[in-house]
Amino acid sequence: MCGIAKLRFFFDSIKERLSFGGFYAIAFLKSFVLIVVTTISALRAKLDEARQQGLRVGFAPTMGALHRGHASLVHYARESVDLVVASIFVNPTQFNDASDLKNYPRTFDADRALLLEAGCDILFFPEVNEMYPEGTAEQTPVVDLGGLDLPMEGASRPGHFAGVVRIVHKLFEAVGPCRAFFGQKDFQQLAIVRRMTRELALPVEVVGCPIVREADGLAMSSRNVRLTAEERLIAPLLYASLLLVQELWAGEWSAAEVRGRALDFLAKEPRIEPIYLELVDADTLLPLREGQKKNAVACIAARLGVIRLIDNVVLG
Repeated sequence: MCGIAKLRFFFDSIKERLSFGGFYAIAFLKSFVLIVVTTISALRAKLDEARQQGLRVGFAPTMGALHRGHASLVHYARESVDLVVASIFVNPTQFNDASDLKNYPRTFDADRALLLEAGCDILFFPEVNEMYPEGTAEQTPVVDLGGLDLPMEGASRPGHFAGVVRIVHKLFEAVGPCRAFFGQKDFQQLAIVRRMTRELALPVEVVGCPIVREADGLAMSSRNVRLTAEERLIAPLLYASLLLVQELWAGEWSAAEVRGRALDFLAKEPRIEPIYLELVDADTLLPLREGQKKNAVACIAARLGVIRLIDNVVLG
């Protein structure tokens, strides 16, 4: 039934594409159709229509400059829902560095092609004034994040997670009931989005998806394209340090000893500037208790030239 409903949904979309407000384009590849929507009202209308026809909605929020890691979110969504929505929005409120916002890669044509090939059905591509209308009173949700926003990224990027909560809440409101797919590379962000969703009782199931890596282990990131050729050769050392953490963690080393050894390893490459390397509880993100071995994760952030990279590995 869902297959027939989905075909009907797309045929109706094709007939409406020239008259329905907020549509940007429709493209075809093989048997897939990608509808590009630019307004919240158009998105809500299409998704409400889809749910009325019994289709289950999946959502993959992104900031663009897409890669195989983002494509994997669409693939995971396809396995459990009928209609996959992705968003591309470079959210200004989560950048605490104006130059980082200015230089963030914007590659819409390539992104649209990647999503089409991955099997995405609808792309939400709003302008800044669509998400943050001028002259409109902003209703930022007040959420008890239980301290998840304080360590690591929170300590080194003040205001970052306030911006994340603000935009993810807006996107969840726009999309409505769905399964939302996030990559585990941003481990702390994933924990915060899950907490926000529970605290606000949103009709969203948050799904974490495995990190996708390059052949040399570097976690895929939109910022990787800004690395110089020399920096790109060095960048996999972050993952190598996490593999060392995993290896030592399997022995009798304490968390402090493991952390120290990993930082000593990174110190051999002076062009890598560690921002933090922490072994924390996977649920609370607090430092591990004495003797704790289970439910642990190692998280790292480092600067390589002007580029800030993050990664993590689950320890047990």
